[in-house]
Amino acid sequence: MALFDDKVKSQLSQLLSKIKNPIIINFFTQEIECPTCQTTHEFVQEIAGLNDKITLNVYDFLKNQDIAKEFGIDKIPAIIITDTHKNIKGLRFFGIPAGYEINSFITACLEVSGMAEPLPEAMISRIKKISKPIHIQVFVTLTCPYCPGAVATAHRLAIENPLITADMIESTTFTPLAVKHNVSSVPKVVINDIYEFVGAQPINVFLDMIEKI
Repeated sequence: MALFDDKVKSQLSQLLSKIKNPIIINFFTQEIECPTCQTTHEFVQEIAGLNDKITLNVYDFLKNQDIAKEFGIDKIPAIIITDTHKNIKGLRFFGIPAGYEINSFITACLEVSGMAEPLPEAMISRIKKISKPIHIQVFVTLTCPYCPGAVATAHRLAIENPLITADMIESTTFTPLAVKHNVSSVPKVVINDIYEFVGAQPINVFLDMIEKI
């Protein structure tokens, strides 16, 4: 049973046709798939089938621990979108990026392929100056229209600086983590487990927080 009907597939195919350079979708699951792992597996398979420039690599979280460690994967289902040389590998999705989040997923595919909108020089300079590891977690729900914007902003930072890792975390899939971070409304952004804010804030708000760390 396909997740996307022909009309949606056609729309997604049109959006993905803008991919510039080949990309890899790295998907982590396990042999006996959890319910969300199974649906997410179908999701990435259908997306990868829409464009020849997308390669799908599927890894077993337990059997491929070396690769999971390389990408810093500690929970599943997990998706990491990389370029073919793995120069960019900080764009991660934990849980299925369906519903509104398909927007941040398509954006991530396009931007990793080299289709990112240019940022102002002063902004690029600030991002490049970040010299310590930064971990951004963006807690979302699939029914939240503002969440993809927050995810895309976090991912954009990760594209510009390899020290930044940015995660979309689907709150209902990872409830204990959402409880740990007191997620009561989304999008909720947590940076290095120190600073947090709610809402789809502009990129400079992310940077203001990061620069305090």
